[in-house]
Amino acid sequence: MPRPSVLPRLQDLTQEQWGLVTRRQVEAEGIGPTTLDRLTSPGGVLDRVTTGVYRLVGAPTPDHMELRAAWLQLAPGVMAWERTAKEGVVSHRSAAAMYGLGHLPADRHEFTLPERRQTRRADVRIHVRSLTDGDWVSLRGLPVTRPSRIASDLLFDHEDPEAVARLIADAIRPIYDYPGTFADSLAPHAARFGLRKGDGLGLLRWLLDMTGDPGANRWMDDARAHVNREKQAAI
Repeated sequence: MPRPSVLPRLQDLTQEQWGLVTRRQVEAEGIGPTTLDRLTSPGGVLDRVTTGVYRLVGAPTPDHMELRAAWLQLAPGVMAWERTAKEGVVSHRSAAAMYGLGHLPADRHEFTLPERRQTRRADVRIHVRSLTDGDWVSLRGLPVTRPSRIASDLLFDHEDPEAVARLIADAIRPIYDYPGTFADSLAPHAARFGLRKGDGLGLLRWLLDMTGDPGANRWMDDARAHVNREKQAAI
């Protein structure tokens, strides 16, 4: 067992990180390799989740623990509460899974970063694109792209439009995002689907028609009102 002085430090480190901590974070607290080996040995207080990431024994198991651990690996020396979008935002299928949207399997951990980052993990995919502050939110402690951005990202990745349509309906129904925001995010994709360039409303209508959702007409009214307000504000 660790010396009494070590456990409180580990508890402080893991308290705001869902019971998880990285090797780099432990070392930054002055806990040396020999002590860390003892902490992670059988009967120790740290269980290995993945390379360089551990869970404090007895801490509640967080949802999406493997995804959270992979996110911590992206910037192992930075505490979760100190991170910004440049350290990585959960995106694409992984983000959809965090919200519980659609039915696309999240068989890889997907993140968006502003700059290329190397990873040796075959189950981690890094997308290099810029994100504005309005493109993501904090969801259960993780930075996650909002549903309108997820839909756009999936279309850029040439995902099945019907799967994207289901995700959109699943997001609008509980108000995880808004019809007008989807119209904005879908606008860059309109021409690829045979619509007028920039016609986000038309693409939203086409996708919602696939779902047959009874709320589609009301959602389209909301989206048109949003687009009209944006046009008036631009004059």
